[in-house]
Amino acid sequence: GAMATESPRRPSRCTGGVVVRPQAATEQSYMESVVTFLQDVVPQAYSGTPPEEKEKIVWVRFENADLNDTSRNMEFHEIHSTGNEPPLLLLIGYSDGMQVWSIPISGEAQELFSVRHGPVRAARILPAPQISAQKCDNFAEKRPLLGVCKSIGSSGTSPPYCCVDLYSLRTGEMVKSIQFKTPIYDLHCNKRILVVVLQEKIAAFDSCTFTKKFFVTSCYPCPGPNMNPIALGSRWLAYAENKLIRCHQSRGGACGDNIQSYTATVISAAKTIKTGLTMVGKVVTQLTGTLPSGATEEEILAHSNLRRSPLVPGIVTIIDTDTVAEGQVLVSEDSDSDGIVAHFPAHEKPICCMAFNPSGMLLVTTDTLGHDFHVFQILTHPWSSSQSAVHHLYTLHRGETEAKVQDISFSHDCRWVVVSTLRGTSHVFPINPYGGQPCVRTHMSPRVVNRMSRFQKSAGLEEIEQELTSKQGGRCSPVPGLSSSPSGSPLHGKLNSQDTYNNFTNNNPGNPRLLPLPSLTVVLPLAQIKQPMTLGTITKRTGPYLFGAGCFSIKAPCKSKPAPQISPSKSVGGEFCVAAVFGASRSWFANNSGLKREKDQSKQFVVESLYIISCYGSLVEHVLEPRPLSTAPKISDDTPLEMVTCPRASWALVRTPQWNELQPPFNANHPLLLAADAVQYYQYLLAGLVPPGSPGPITRHESYDSLASDHSGQEDEEWLSQVEIVTHTGPHRRLWMGPQFQFKTIHPSGQTTVISSSSSVLQSHGPSDTPQPLLDFDTDDLDLNSLR
Repeated sequence: GAMATESPRRPSRCTGGVVVRPQAATEQSYMESVVTFLQDVVPQAYSGTPPEEKEKIVWVRFENADLNDTSRNMEFHEIHSTGNEPPLLLLIGYSDGMQVWSIPISGEAQELFSVRHGPVRAARILPAPQISAQKCDNFAEKRPLLGVCKSIGSSGTSPPYCCVDLYSLRTGEMVKSIQFKTPIYDLHCNKRILVVVLQEKIAAFDSCTFTKKFFVTSCYPCPGPNMNPIALGSRWLAYAENKLIRCHQSRGGACGDNIQSYTATVISAAKTIKTGLTMVGKVVTQLTGTLPSGATEEEILAHSNLRRSPLVPGIVTIIDTDTVAEGQVLVSEDSDSDGIVAHFPAHEKPICCMAFNPSGMLLVTTDTLGHDFHVFQILTHPWSSSQSAVHHLYTLHRGETEAKVQDISFSHDCRWVVVSTLRGTSHVFPINPYGGQPCVRTHMSPRVVNRMSRFQKSAGLEEIEQELTSKQGGRCSPVPGLSSSPSGSPLHGKLNSQDTYNNFTNNNPGNPRLLPLPSLTVVLPLAQIKQPMTLGTITKRTGPYLFGAGCFSIKAPCKSKPAPQISPSKSVGGEFCVAAVFGASRSWFANNSGLKREKDQSKQFVVESLYIISCYGSLVEHVLEPRPLSTAPKISDDTPLEMVTCPRASWALVRTPQWNELQPPFNANHPLLLAADAVQYYQYLLAGLVPPGSPGPITRHESYDSLASDHSGQEDEEWLSQVEIVTHTGPHRRLWMGPQFQFKTIHPSGQTTVISSSSSVLQSHGPSDTPQPLLDFDTDDLDLNSLR
C-alpha cells in the first residue's frame, strides 16, 4: 500500500547510487513486510500487479573499514562531544555480484558500490594499513581497496574461488591478484594483515605490500557453514587447532559442564522468567523436566574414539600476528612458543564460529552443536603461552536443540553479545567484561560499572569474604546475604593456606594469571529475535505477539503438516543467513519526520539499537530495553534482568535487476574515498611523517603542533597556577563506615602482615598464625634500611 505509492528510494547526489529512507516499523508492519515478501515469491497466493523482481542474496555482513573507524578517522575523533556517530557499513553478496551500503546516523541508507560479475564468496573493504618511517604503504594512492573472492578469478584459468583480487575503489583497476590451488572460504583483514582462509589452512599477507607473512596448516576442519572458523582482532588471530600440545597449553580454558548442572541452572532461570511465556517454539516450563542429566552412551563412545585419533576437536590457538615468525606457524612439542599467545581447550565438539570483542581481551567460541557458547578472558604472559591464563567467564546457554552459529557481534561497551544462528534467530546475552552475574547494577546504567560497587570496595567486604572462604569452615558471614551477593565478585573457591598467605597477607590482590580461576556464570538469552520465515508463521496467528521475551512467539498452526520453508539463502534445509550489529538509533526521523535531531537523543538509551539484516534484504532496527525482572519482589542492585524488544524501523535494501551498477572510478567526495583520505592522513601524522601534498607545516590540526611547539617558561608557570587538583573522589564516607586505611605490623625481619578488616585490631595473624602483640618491635633496634 503506502510503501509502493511513496517510494522510499531516490538517487544520491553524492555517489549517484540509490538512497533508501527508513520506514517506521511496528510489530505489525514487520510481519506485514514478510507477508509482502511471501506474496512476491508465491504469486498464486496473490492477485493484482506482478511483484517487483528481487535479486537473490547469498550472504550479508556488517563491515569495519576506514568509513566507520572511530579511532583513526578525524571526523569521528571527537565522537563523544559532537555526537558524530560513524555510519554502519553493510556488504551484501548476491548470486550475481555484490553491493555496499552505508547507513549514516541520519538514517538515509546510501548505496556506495554495486556490481554484477557473477557470484562472490567473500569480500572485504581493506582498512588503510599502519605505516611507520621504516614501512610505507605500496598502494597508498590506490586506496581504498576491495578484496574479492569471485567464482572466476582475474586470470580466468584457476579453478573457481581460488583467487583473491584486490581492486582499487578509487581508480577501478585491479592492483593485485593472489592465486591459490584450493578454494578460498573467507577473507579477514585488519590494519596489519590480510588473512585468507582455506579449508584447513590460513595464509596471512602484509597489508602494505601483500607479500606472504605467515601461514598455518594445522586447522581443525568444521562441517560448515564456516569451513575454517577464525577470529581476527587488531593484533591477535584465533583459530581452531587440530591437536592439544601440553607444553604450550595455557592455564584454564573451558570448564566442564560439571561446575553446575544445567538442569539446576535452567530451573532457577525458569523461576525468574514469567511462567507461560513462550520462547520461540518452546515453553520454558518444559525445560525443567526434560533436560539430559548426563552424556548418552553414544556420546561417551564417540568421546573415547576421539582420544585415539590424532586430531582433537575444540582446541583454540591464539597467535600474535606481530611477533609470530615468518613462514609456517607450528604448534608442536619441538616448536618454541614465539608468537603463541594462548593454546587451550574451548569445547568438546569442533568449533564453528569465533569472535574477539573490540578490545581483544574476550573471545567468544561456539561449537557445532550450538547449545552453549563460551566467553573466555585471555590473560597473557610475555614469556610463553603456558604461562598465560584463559578464564572461562560465561557459558551462554542457547538451548537443547542443535543450531549452527553464523554471526557473533559485541556492543561497543562489551556488555551485550548477540549470537545469530542459521535458523535466523539472534540471541541477545548480557555479560560483563570482567565476569560475574549480570544484574540491574551492571546493565541498567548507560555506563559500564566496576566489578564491585563503591560501597563494597570501601567497606572491605571483598576482603572479609575472601578471609571467610579461605578459612575452611570459617564463621558465618557477618554481613547478611553477603555470600550470595551476585554483584560482588564471584567466590573464588577454596584457597590453600599458602595462596592465602601469599595473596592477602602481603597485601597483594593476587595475580589474575595464577589460581584460583574465577567461577563460571551460566547466562540465558534475554531476547531472541527471530526472522519470520515460514508461511505457517504468518497465515494463522495463534495468540498474541509476545514481546516480553523479545521474539515472535508464533507457532505454526498445524503440527501434522510442516509449513513450506521459503529460504532465499545459499543452503538447503531452511537455513537463513542474517548478520547483526549494535549502533546508535537511526530511526529518530522516520518516527518524527518534523523534528531536528537532538544532540543528546542517543544518550537516553541504556543499550544501543540492534540492527539485523536478513537474506530478504530488509535491514531492521530493533530497540532493546533491559529492565528489572517484573516478578522480583523488590528491586535492588542484584535484581536479575528481563528485556523488551521491538522493531523500530526497516530499510528495503535488496537490489532489483533494474538498478544500475555503481562502479569506480569514483568522485573524490565519495564517502569511502573521503574516509580513506582522512585515515591515511592520520596514519602519516602518527608515524611522524609529513602527509603527501600537505603544504609545509601542518595547520589543519593545531593540537599536533602545540605538543612540540616551544613555550617560554613564564607561560608554563601561569598555566600551572590554573591547574585544579582533586585529591579524592566521592562519595565521601565517614571513617567508621568502612576501613579506608590498613594497619600493618612491622616485624624486624621486614615482613609485613596486614590486619584485614575482619581481624581483631588487638591481634595480628603472623605467618605462623599465632596471635602476636600489635607492636612487638623495639624502634631502637630496627634496621630502617630494611624497611625500604
